[in-house]
Amino acid sequence: MANILVVDDQMGIRRLLFEAFKEEGHRVKMAENGNEALHLLEDFQPELIIMDMKMPEMNGIDTLKEIRMFNKEVQVIMMTAYGDLQTMERAQEQGVKCYISKPFDLFELRDYVRQILQ
Repeated sequence: MANILVVDDQMGIRRLLFEAFKEEGHRVKMAENGNEALHLLEDFQPELIIMDMKMPEMNGIDTLKEIRMFNKEVQVIMMTAYGDLQTMERAQEQGVKCYISKPFDLFELRDYVRQILQ
């Protein structure tokens, strides 16, 4: 199974995704913001990062830019409650291929994760 990092400032979403993917046998770590995510990446090598676009301090795009400096291969699913086309284009430039709109369907997200990790 895979290493997954969940980055979201909402504890309920972090916990939901943690439980859902741990139940499927994945090793899951959680971060509540970009800075915490970058700190976790010092010791944790995820195959997939599921990250919120809008977070305080460091948003998802800025966090992803930092991550890409040392890991260009990790797959990323970006979650957003805001369908801002310009922001999504910036995410695509950083290699994001999958977006999930909040509120999301957990079963749909699980399917995306399975496809990405195959």
